Amino acid sequence: MLELFWSFVVGSTLGLLAGLIIGNDIRSGFLGYMIIGFLGSWVGRIFLGPTGPQVGGFYVIPALVGSVMCLAVCSYLLQKIRQFGFY
Repeated sequence: MLELFWSFVVGSTLGLLAGLIIGNDIRSGFLGYMIIGFLGSWVGRIFLGPTGPQVGGFYVIPALVGSVMCLAVCSYLLQKIRQFGFY
């Protein structure tokens, strides 16, 4: 149970750090940061492999790089959706 808690904390922290690096805020708050952190961890591990220190089940360096990539792509797509008036 404690491991699940740490996964939520580390995932949302990584998502928040990605938001600070890009300078973009997620409207959905904590849940959005957590999703970006989890998704970024998965993407970063695919591209960079298990590298660096591990905290809460996440390899920090690939997870942060993946979170920044995911947030950049999501921000771009949401910007285009808003531009065309779908959102």
